[in-house]
Amino acid sequence: MTATEPWLPVFGYGGHIKATTQELVIAHGSDTRRYPLQAVKHLLVVGGHTLHTSAVTNLLKAGAAITFFDIDGTPVGHLYPYGYRPDEAVRLAQEQAAPHRFAQPLARAGLQSRLLLLEELYDRAGHDIFYAGELDFLHEAREELAISVTMEDLRRLSRLTADMYYEILSRTLPPELGFRRRTSRPYLDPVNAMFSLGYAMLYGNCCVSLVGAHLDPDLGMLHEGAGSFVHDLIEPQKAAMVDRAVIRFAREEILDGDYECGEKRCYLDGNLSARLVAALRDSIDQSRIDAQVRILRDALLTNAEFHVLYW
Repeated sequence: MTATEPWLPVFGYGGHIKATTQELVIAHGSDTRRYPLQAVKHLLVVGGHTLHTSAVTNLLKAGAAITFFDIDGTPVGHLYPYGYRPDEAVRLAQEQAAPHRFAQPLARAGLQSRLLLLEELYDRAGHDIFYAGELDFLHEAREELAISVTMEDLRRLSRLTADMYYEILSRTLPPELGFRRRTSRPYLDPVNAMFSLGYAMLYGNCCVSLVGAHLDPDLGMLHEGAGSFVHDLIEPQKAAMVDRAVIRFAREEILDGDYECGEKRCYLDGNLSARLVAALRDSIDQSRIDAQVRILRDALLTNAEFHVLYW
């Protein structure tokens, strides 16, 4: 960890967090990590861990904040040193930013990342997964996103191409799984249920980084509403970090006994969920998420160039 990455997340369960006046020590099983105490400006505790009072006291004395999250990445509370004020310059810059400047590259990168996965699946399929004109339309939409001047156009094209993407994905999966398109809750097929699990994990990881950087998760650029800024940043990451793993499970790993679908909902077996979670922990790249948040923060504060990392 360096001064350019002052937020430090601790994910999962069973970690032991303690500190001396000089360093923060995080032990998780046989893995022990040490960080200079003065480099830690924001400790993010996600899930269930043993937090020694030595860590709390020494971090607060060093001027650091501590934020606690549920295992799904939902913030639940803070500890601040006496007189501490969150970085209001970051929040103000976010509030005053022109949404289009950020929404346009996010929307275009979201489509580009999906196109890359579709082309990868096409190369492996041995048959055409696109209906006539679909691939040309998606390529044209990508170019149109680069020149769209209104937020309405950006959001419309982003939604339209996402819907097309999931319908094309469905042609690469076993039809008996019942996946035809991305739907809202309650999910009636196991593929939508697996997507939901993966996106929830990615959402949590991204939300932790945004809070660590003192950004508002609810003040989005491309999306609107609760968690909109988190949805902005996960959009270009879904294909590589979640979708590829879910597709592999749907094509190669899932068995009839791994799920049960009724009229109201489809339930994933605990063993399947555990195996999928393990795969997603490998594919969700926290370092890339943190790097993207740093790029965004710098763009807001210093008017530096904003670009999107994906794939």
